[in-house]
Amino acid sequence: MSAATAMIIGASSALSQALAAQLSAQNVSLVLFVNDPEAIKPFSLSLPGEVSIYPLTIDQPHTLIAQLNQAWEKHNGAHLVIVNTGVNEYDPALPWSIDQHTIDVNVMGFAAASQCIFKLMCQQGYGQLAAINSIAGQRGGPNVAYHASKAFAANYLQGLSMHAQRLKLPVTISDIQLGLFDKAVHLNTKLLLSPIDNVAEQILTALKKGKRRVYVTKRWRIVAWINRMLPEYIYNTRHWKPRKKRG
Repeated sequence: MSAATAMIIGASSALSQALAAQLSAQNVSLVLFVNDPEAIKPFSLSLPGEVSIYPLTIDQPHTLIAQLNQAWEKHNGAHLVIVNTGVNEYDPALPWSIDQHTIDVNVMGFAAASQCIFKLMCQQGYGQLAAINSIAGQRGGPNVAYHASKAFAANYLQGLSMHAQRLKLPVTISDIQLGLFDKAVHLNTKLLLSPIDNVAEQILTALKKGKRRVYVTKRWRIVAWINRMLPEYIYNTRHWKPRKKRG
């Protein structure tokens, strides 16, 4: 039998599946939430341990909360819950549809999932809630809503951590600050993109240590520090001046 149970909310991404594979190899029972349960079945069958799959409606908070509560009750809780549900879209025309979708998923969906799991862990009396976040939340950026949503997530997690301390409960909140991982994947930039298994391994190592906030991979801690220290006139190098027409 498995010694522990881990839930992954948003298990369809490559990173979530790398985390799932490593957890399953450690004899952890998995509960995976995905938008399309049928699509992930072949992957779940490849894992050595016990795996249960549930639908995920991340952009409908009330439905999402009901889905999480149902699975939690069925599996008698969980030791670890990883939330990895962010979206990142960009259009220089800044259509509202992109910002709205980002806010629906990265803010409302994230908050609904995190608060629901936190309250369940408080009732359980223990647990670790981890969220896959990004250093993009440190400052604004051209992906306006995405950067803002990651700042929201960081502050929301900090608030939950403070709440757990106030209640004097052993509920650990971990903020996993990825270093421009989405951008690296999109650009296929090997300079920025570490092997996915290494990323997953560093995340799980940090979680085992009960880290409150961790930068993954480790080199991004320095980049994040420099990013925070840069003055506005250096950080914001885009002056958006129209290009001169060539004669």
